[in-house]
Amino acid sequence: MIEAIHIIVHGRVQGVWFRAGTKERADELGLFGWVKNKSEGTVEIHAEGEKLQLENFILWCRKGTPAANVTSLNLNLTSLQNFTSFEIRS
Repeated sequence: MIEAIHIIVHGRVQGVWFRAGTKERADELGLFGWVKNKSEGTVEIHAEGEKLQLENFILWCRKGTPAANVTSLNLNLTSLQNFTSFEIRS
């Protein structure tokens, strides 16, 4: 069953290749959606896919790229938007 999740990533997550790493991991897991930087310094993610892949993705988001320092995640189930790829938004 396909699910969708909205994630806000807090910590040192901008300027550390977090968006590129997020896209790479999402592509590896076969997830669809988007990632973008927010003006207050967080990263926002919308991801859609199978529950197990989303769980693995969330585990990756808790750590992020080697230069990142993730302090917390806000996770919320959300409605499907039926994306066909995973993109980096500006």
